[in-house]
Amino acid sequence: MIVNGRARTVAAPDEASLLHVLRGELGLVGTRHGCGSGQCGACFVLLDGEVKAACELTVGQARGRSVTTIEGLGSPERPHPIQAALLEEQAGQCGYCLSGIQIAAAALLARRPDPDEGQVRAALARNLCRCGAHGRIVRAVLRAAKAMRV
Repeated sequence: MIVNGRARTVAAPDEASLLHVLRGELGLVGTRHGCGSGQCGACFVLLDGEVKAACELTVGQARGRSVTTIEGLGSPERPHPIQAALLEEQAGQCGYCLSGIQIAAAALLARRPDPDEGQVRAALARNLCRCGAHGRIVRAVLRAAKAMRV
């Protein structure tokens, strides 16, 4: 599979959890283990550009496909606009949910560069933030969209 733009070979069997392979075998720990049933968004990755819960995917489902984790979204030197906007809005509190939120937001902005607040909220509906920072997170996504249009 291609992980963050790089061809990777993994030793795990096809039925192994993609989440566990990303974290354990490839050392990409930014993708979090949350609920384990695809309902919280902490483990979201992009699979061929679509938001997917890594805890519900197997290695076999990802073979031959492109997987983007939070580590592949941006870097400290060149953050993705959503990463920069989250920092500017001070949108994180505990931060556990933010990797999945950034993945979902980046997917939204890739397909809809000028979303309104309702579209942002709908795109993030599967992401749970127990800290109650959703208002700041939504503002950050709207800020990132504006920055990407400039």
